Amino acid sequence: MISKLRIPLVAMTIALLATAADARQTAPYTVAESGQGFTRLQDAINAIGSGTGTIRFAAMRFADCAVQNAGSITYVAAVPGQAVLDGVACEGKAALVLRGKAARIEGLVFANIRVPDQNGAGIRLEKGDLTVSQSWFRDSEQGILTGNDPEASIAIDKSTFTRLGLCAADCAHSIYVGDYGALTVTRSRFEAGRGGHYVKSRSARISVLNSSFDDTGGRATNYMIDLPAGAVGRIADNWFVQGRNKENYSAFIAVAAEDKWHTSTGLAVENNNARFAPGLSRNSTFVANWSGEQLRIANNTLGNGLKRTDRR
Repeated sequence: MISKLRIPLVAMTIALLATAADARQTAPYTVAESGQGFTRLQDAINAIGSGTGTIRFAAMRFADCAVQNAGSITYVAAVPGQAVLDGVACEGKAALVLRGKAARIEGLVFANIRVPDQNGAGIRLEKGDLTVSQSWFRDSEQGILTGNDPEASIAIDKSTFTRLGLCAADCAHSIYVGDYGALTVTRSRFEAGRGGHYVKSRSARISVLNSSFDDTGGRATNYMIDLPAGAVGRIADNWFVQGRNKENYSAFIAVAAEDKWHTSTGLAVENNNARFAPGLSRNSTFVANWSGEQLRIANNTLGNGLKRTDRR
């Protein structure tokens, strides 16, 4: 027989366990492996430390930012597109400053990031590997900005970059990758840039595949893809539309316009569709080549007024 004293104790224990479970579910950030909830993103990152873990974001808007100094961390939205890091930058850099071993971003939104040096980004990657999937970057000075890590790689898939970039004292871009080993962009959309380039990358290897660049709503933009130090790889099966409001409309894709750190021999630009916005008549070049090396440019569908390539 259960005593009358034990009945309320059992009920109290069940209630406490239920309350703890509810707290874990409603905490802004939850470390999936431990179930522990946190109100600050930095505390969740610190709890993982130099290990490997996953931080789950509740469906809400966060006035928060954080720095990852170690470990391999996955940042995932409980509901893709409904977890928004909005308007707050750490170290005067970004909503997420990453310099650990690796980071993976899934389903997050980065919005309204601005800082005094006009390089405010959703993500500032200083070293390590980065994977981004099904995420959104909008209304900031940059979407993703990186330092140099030639041994690491970046992969971006099914993500959208909207109303990013500016050119003031210097230029900011939707994506600006430093001297990384490789950059891969797949199934992503770039649109309505506010200055600079849509993708600027100094990585040694580049892949931009099955993506769209819609510049019809752009303002004072430059190239769609800029490879200022040269690169090898493949730019294929993309859709490009150049808009009317350009700071520089002389090319869609630029190769080695600033430096020749990397060989560009054999860079493949193929099976793309490129044209001007409806009602716009001008002349431009699809691939402007400063490298002096032989590129592989083939099977692209180009609109009227658009030259296949030239050497500069």
